[in-house]
Amino acid sequence: MAVTLNDVAAAAAVSRSTASRALSGSPLISEETRRKVEAAAERLGYRPNRAASALRTRQSRLIGLVLNNLINASFHTIAEVVQRRAAAEGYQVLLCITDADPRREAAFLRTLQDHSVDGVILIGSGRNVTLVNRMIQDGTAVVNLIRASQESAAPSVLAADRDGAYEATRYLLELGHVRIGFIGGPPSTNSGRERFTGYQDALREQGISVDEKLVVQGPFEPAFGRDAVNQLLDTVPDLTALFAANHESVFGILPTLVERGIRIPADLSLVCYEDIPWLRWWRPPITVVDNGAPELAELAVDLLLQQMGRDGGAGGGGRTYRVGAQLVRRGSCRPLR
Repeated sequence: MAVTLNDVAAAAAVSRSTASRALSGSPLISEETRRKVEAAAERLGYRPNRAASALRTRQSRLIGLVLNNLINASFHTIAEVVQRRAAAEGYQVLLCITDADPRREAAFLRTLQDHSVDGVILIGSGRNVTLVNRMIQDGTAVVNLIRASQESAAPSVLAADRDGAYEATRYLLELGHVRIGFIGGPPSTNSGRERFTGYQDALREQGISVDEKLVVQGPFEPAFGRDAVNQLLDTVPDLTALFAANHESVFGILPTLVERGIRIPADLSLVCYEDIPWLRWWRPPITVVDNGAPELAELAVDLLLQQMGRDGGAGGGGRTYRVGAQLVRRGSCRPLR
């Protein structure tokens, strides 16, 4: 027969309510009692009946994390922060990888609804706004992260992508570069659109018009980075600097530069958007725009917990929150003689 909570309580010599609070991580229970109850549960092989608990409390203690891929280093950081914060609050995380496919994203969102998740953090396509708004109306907490639609009823936590791109481009201009290539994400996304705006604003501030031959925008994929940098190197012989504003494309850009014998920064100054640990170990270390991934994730979890009632807040409705970007200067850029 299945081990019940009553069995665990009896083995730990506590009441059923105390055992329940101890296993749910309640701060009302002492550390000594919690350890005693957890040891009894482990010894007996107790597994809580989450379905019954969800029916009783109207809480599944589940959070969905929906994101495009795990190539992006920022998404790795976000997943780690969400998992850590959720565990500390007694929640489990269901991770869903969409491959940037709106149909797959919609299917995952419906599956999360079927499992009665208490909340969802969504790095989405922006193509399922109606579904997301319906989830909110039905009582599911939702926070948009990094990407969002203006029609979304959920609060959005976004990076300061325009400002970060502006600072990166201005830095290259201050070093004397004028022929600055730009490899960015699709204009349909927040980051693709706003990073290009920052690049464009910095150039125009110096009286420089954007040269369409210097701009390549496309999907968040390493293969696109390879094709884009080959295109720029083949068609723009006077290129002196490159701003890689599409993070996933960097995984295609750097190997291609090595294959073609392009020396950084002797032949080409390079700035990448979003940091990765191995960019610090590249030779030379690569200058980056740090988008503040840990802070983005922390704020998203705070807003989600507010919606789920932890702090009694409303989560900000459709309000947008921004986390600032920071230019981290390393050795991949040089002044142009």
